[in-house]
Amino acid sequence: MIEPTSVEAQYERAAGDDLRTLVVGAGIAGITVAQLLRAAGRHPILVERSNDGGHEGYMLALMPMVDAALDDLAVHEPYRAASTPLTRYAVRDHKGRPLREDSMTGILARFGDYRGIGRGELVDVLTAHGCPVALDTTVSGLTESPDGVRATVVTDGRKSALDVDLVIVADGLHSTTRAAVVGDRPVQAVDTGWGGWVVWIAADGAMDLAEEIWGDGFFLGAYPVADRIGVFLGGADTETAAGPAAFVERVRAGLRTVGPRHERALAAVAAATDPYYWPMTDRRSPAWTRGRVVLLGDAAAGFMPTAGIGAGMAMESAWVLARLLRRTSRESVEAVLRAYERAQRPRIEAAQDNSRALARMMFRRGRLLAVARELAVRLVSVRMALRPIRRLLESRPDPDSIPA
Repeated sequence: MIEPTSVEAQYERAAGDDLRTLVVGAGIAGITVAQLLRAAGRHPILVERSNDGGHEGYMLALMPMVDAALDDLAVHEPYRAASTPLTRYAVRDHKGRPLREDSMTGILARFGDYRGIGRGELVDVLTAHGCPVALDTTVSGLTESPDGVRATVVTDGRKSALDVDLVIVADGLHSTTRAAVVGDRPVQAVDTGWGGWVVWIAADGAMDLAEEIWGDGFFLGAYPVADRIGVFLGGADTETAAGPAAFVERVRAGLRTVGPRHERALAAVAAATDPYYWPMTDRRSPAWTRGRVVLLGDAAAGFMPTAGIGAGMAMESAWVLARLLRRTSRESVEAVLRAYERAQRPRIEAAQDNSRALARMMFRRGRLLAVARELAVRLVSVRMALRPIRRLLESRPDPDSIPA
């Protein structure tokens, strides 16, 4: 569980570490790397800008690349208990009619689990052994010297200076600390012009089935987690601006077939008073490391959820970095961070390219485009569509073989 702990208390615990580390951001990537470092006997200082440690209520589908991190944290069983296996995937056409259904088990089983979990439940799993975090805390400055980094952190208007050996920046897609690495260089961004709402509906009798409608100007997905189903309904920002209820009516008008699950999903979106809105955008940093500062997770490469792989890749990167840092001294930090970027960045950007390609296919409008896309979906199996992800799983990183 998240344990609100002052910066000062965490800094004091870190005083005796051979590698004093500041982690900026207590999202999935930041929590994972901090917990892995703690499991290895260190005491990283973890800070988070939100004031309550709360996490957006949306769903995640996690590929097997998360297994190594879960094993090192000894939380694999709690993870399985808090999630549900996703063994089938179905897609419907732009009128809501069944298009195809595929087994995920035969495609991914040899690599490990493919499971649905709520983001809050994943945080609970990762913090099962306790996770000190300084809340309502931001980093206002990082100054490097030959001996380390002086970080200026601000909590409730009060400034503190921390002398550390390493700073891991994991404060998300809209990172306010990324500039410490990239400076004035532009961060590449893709904005699809789409976004959508996330709501929850009750569990049904097909909790192993993830299901999507690729509509003409809309997208509707339903993704089971342990005890409920996460729903995403999205479209062009110009149309979702009318609000959930009005957009649902537009979607209904275009559907010929609406199954019970999707009927409940549309009703839940229409009735929601303040649902979480998820913009379909991403970010790609031009560099991940500079001196003793390194970017991690969405701060390095933020994903759109189209391939369902962003959170998994963030956890994999956190695991690779934490493993490398096990054999890192204060003197070798910079070389190790450069080696980390050389090894992991191509994998992450390849996965991000796959998410972008799916976005170009999914977020389209026009009947002829929808029909052409459906023909392609009929001809291309999920096994073929997941080939880029399978290649990533077949070539999992080995931190022990990465030369510093």
